[in-house]
Amino acid sequence: MDGGVKKPGVTSAEVARRAGVSQSAVSRTFTPGASIAPKTRAKVLAAAKELGYRPNAIARSLITNRSRMIAVVMAYLENLFYPGVLEELGRLLAKEDYRLLLFTGFMDRDSDPVFDQLMQYRVDGIVLASTSLSSELSEECAAAGIPVVLFNRTTERDAVSSVTTRNREGGRRVAEFLIAGGHKRFGYISGLESSSTNRDRFGGYQEALAAAGHTDIIVEVGNYDRAEAETAARKMLSREDRPDAIFVANDHMAVAVMDIARHELGLSIPEDLSIVGYDDVGPARWTSYGITSMSQPLKRMVEATVAILMDQIASGEIEAEHRILNGELVVRTSARLPKTGIVELDGRRIYRPGRG
Repeated sequence: MDGGVKKPGVTSAEVARRAGVSQSAVSRTFTPGASIAPKTRAKVLAAAKELGYRPNAIARSLITNRSRMIAVVMAYLENLFYPGVLEELGRLLAKEDYRLLLFTGFMDRDSDPVFDQLMQYRVDGIVLASTSLSSELSEECAAAGIPVVLFNRTTERDAVSSVTTRNREGGRRVAEFLIAGGHKRFGYISGLESSSTNRDRFGGYQEALAAAGHTDIIVEVGNYDRAEAETAARKMLSREDRPDAIFVANDHMAVAVMDIARHELGLSIPEDLSIVGYDDVGPARWTSYGITSMSQPLKRMVEATVAILMDQIASGEIEAEHRILNGELVVRTSARLPKTGIVELDGRRIYRPGRG
C-alpha cells in the first residue's frame, strides 16, 4: 500500500525513481525521527517538490497504526482559560509531530456519543478538559487502550492520569486573603457543583473561613456560565445582609459579577465589595477589571499533560500518573488589601501569608 498521494498518479514509487533512491528511503524521509542520510533526504525532498507529492497522513496511519492525532474534549470555549490551553497544546504537540483534534459543545450530553466519535478517528491520546462529562468517558477510553489525561480536573476513581493545580489550597488562600483584608460577610459563586475543581475550591475556602469563625457563607450557583453568574450576583447582592467579599469560582464569572455590582447595583469596588476570582486569565488582567485572582500555571500544566501522553504512547503502557502544580494569588485592584503578606514576584504582586 502506498503511504501517501497528493495528485492522481503521483506515488512514493515515482518520487523514488525521480530521486534515484529506494521507496523505503522516501518513506523514511517523511517519517519523523527515522534515520536517513542528509544527502538522500535532500534528493527525496527535491523530487517530491518537483512532482507535487505530499505524504498522506491518513494512509500512513493505516500502515503505522498511529494517527498522530490527540483529541481534546471540552464542553465550551467561552472561558478564556481554555483557548489559551488549546493554543499551548497545539504548539507543544506540533513539536512532537502530533496534531490536535478538538471535540466541543458537550455541555448537556453524556459520554457515549463522544466516545463513539473518538473511536472513529483512531486518536492516539485524549486530553479530557470538560467539567461536564462524566468520569466514565475517561475510563472507557483507557479500557480501549488509549492514553487519557484529565486536564484541570480529577476523578474519584484512580484509573487515568490527571494534571491539576492545588485547588483546595487555592480556596484556602483566597479565604485567608479576604479575612486579612478585614471582611466580615462572605459569599461564594460556584461553578458546576459536581465538578472536582469547584468542590475543591469551595472546600478550601469553607475550611479556612470556618477556622476563623466564619461559618455563614452565602452561596449561589453560576455553573461557569456568564448569564448564570449575573443572575447569581443579582440575587446575592440584593440581600439586606449582602456579603462584603465574594470568591467567584473562575475569572469568567468574576467579570460578570463585577459588571453587575458596579453598573447595575452601583457598588464601588473594592470599597463596598471585594471580588476574587480564579485562573488569572483574560479580563482579570485588564486595567478596567484588575481582578485579584488565584493563578493557574497554564504553560506548566500543558507541558505536564503532553509529557504524560508522549510517555504513555511511546511505552504502550497506561499507568495513572497525577501531577499537581502550585499557583499564586495575584493581587490587583478588585479587593481590599491586607496590611501584610503582599510581595513582589516577577513583576506581579502576590499574596503570601507571613511575608511582607
